[in-house]
Amino acid sequence: MTPNAIRAVATETPAPSLDARLHRRILLALDSSDHANTATEIAANLAGLVEGAVITGSHVYAAKLHDMRFRQMEGGLPEQFRQEQELERQRDVHDDLITRGLSIITDSYLDRAEAECGRLGIAFSRSSLEGKNYRELVREANSGAHDLLIMGALGLGAIQGSRLGTVCKRVARRSAIDTLVIKEPGRSLKDGPIVVAVDGSAKSYGGLLTALALATRWQVPVKVVAAFDPYYHYVAFNRIAGVLSEEAGKVFKFKEQEKLHEEIIDSGLARIYDGHLAVARSIAQDFGIEIETELLDGKPHDAIEKYVRKVQPTLLIVGKLGIHADDELDIGGNSEHLLHNVDCAILLSAREYQPEIDVVSEVTTSWTHEAEAKMERVPSFVRSMARMAILRYAQEHGHTVITQRIVEEATAQLMPSHAEQAMGEIVAAYDAGELKHKPSAEDAMRWTAEASALLRTVSDLSVRGNLSMRAEKKARQEKSAQVEVGHVKAFLDSGAADAEAGRQPSGKAAELHWQAAALARLMRVPEGFMRDNCKKLIEDHARQNSCPEVTLEVAEAGLKLARAEMENKMKGSAATPKPAQGGCPFGFGKKP
Repeated sequence: MTPNAIRAVATETPAPSLDARLHRRILLALDSSDHANTATEIAANLAGLVEGAVITGSHVYAAKLHDMRFRQMEGGLPEQFRQEQELERQRDVHDDLITRGLSIITDSYLDRAEAECGRLGIAFSRSSLEGKNYRELVREANSGAHDLLIMGALGLGAIQGSRLGTVCKRVARRSAIDTLVIKEPGRSLKDGPIVVAVDGSAKSYGGLLTALALATRWQVPVKVVAAFDPYYHYVAFNRIAGVLSEEAGKVFKFKEQEKLHEEIIDSGLARIYDGHLAVARSIAQDFGIEIETELLDGKPHDAIEKYVRKVQPTLLIVGKLGIHADDELDIGGNSEHLLHNVDCAILLSAREYQPEIDVVSEVTTSWTHEAEAKMERVPSFVRSMARMAILRYAQEHGHTVITQRIVEEATAQLMPSHAEQAMGEIVAAYDAGELKHKPSAEDAMRWTAEASALLRTVSDLSVRGNLSMRAEKKARQEKSAQVEVGHVKAFLDSGAADAEAGRQPSGKAAELHWQAAALARLMRVPEGFMRDNCKKLIEDHARQNSCPEVTLEVAEAGLKLARAEMENKMKGSAATPKPAQGGCPFGFGKKP
């Protein structure tokens, strides 16, 4: 299928306009430091790109903290100031000076920023906050009133060698909105270039759209990089090899695993991350923008740092969280390193964008010949929808290569619980003139909600798929217009689904632990139905003899039984022997 054909059936939300990616509600942290003063100029530049943008200047002062400090220092005052009447007078004076003084200082910071915005015709609002600096700034940033926070990497407490202030570190971790950290006083972002790091995450693609929006207005180049580490697995496997026993090493198959990573996984990583760059190019082309891309290898943050030192951009944009982030993570490891180490301004992107599935799958997902052949058996009038559904299933489960098994799993999961929806889509396609005929009852069988619910109680997807087809056939035989509970229950009650799949009914056999030596012995049996059947006979022998786990002795005893059964089958009569449950349906004595 061509990319255009896939795009026609995609349902993802199209990319928003680039103007929508510009920030309209900017929160600006102020303290009259060089970094904050440059942040004011940059905030004004950004606000000037959007009609109706507003800058909120904010400064946090800690009057209560200073009051507590003064009380702690009272014991060190000269004797004449420690008389009770004089001490009370000093407290009143100090309280008044601190409260009014810090408020005056805050106002002066805000006055300066307001004057600059007034000169440029940019709306400005004031936010004077009292309390712990990082906590109050985070609370304001996450209030829902702002879509961008701009702050300096260092404040008034900076000393030689400082790279990132404590307040900046704490706020960057906790901010839920885009956070721009200014690192080079006096340098304008408008000079470019802009570098964007992508890793396939929605936040990194969100940052890419922000970069494209800025680059369009400032007419600066955008350079997009993706970094992966091809050396990690080599180091890890050599470390593992040093602690594995000889017996465990045989089970682990270290040499084969190492070859697998070198030839498949490492090259696969390169393909995946190169695919992220291809997606970035596709997104940029949708807006008529040309970008430069480069695939970097090495520890991601280190490779990106070296690239930034070489290119010298004015701005680096990264997703605050990466593709492997979990729900409890506040900032990604690579983003945290880059925030601390790069010299240019850095934007931690919290806004997200998920590219259309056809754009992503075109460069990151491939189909095996067997999967393609299976798709050819899908009726042509629903093939596009089925293909898109399988692509979504594969991406949700992290697959980049779609095999026949994945096609079967996706089909079993999606049908028949979604048959009603699928039928609606098919009929809609017919009404739109996209089909030559309306589907008949032979094309799709409707299911009652109760029958679908009952079918979903079967956890094994392959068994579920077989059972659904049998239930539909039974319904047709009975001239029923839909599959009802009785059609499904007939097979569940008889246990036919489990028997048909050659499996023990669910919950009948407990999982057995295999010792490494026993597993290594099993691996010497030819792979395929022979090994599968031997494994079953060994586990049956273990259960019959109440063995808590499969040891080497138990495995040998089970293999002895397997050999005896194999000999009996090879001596079998002319009649076709009945296959053992779970074994090859043609028996041991026949070639696969």
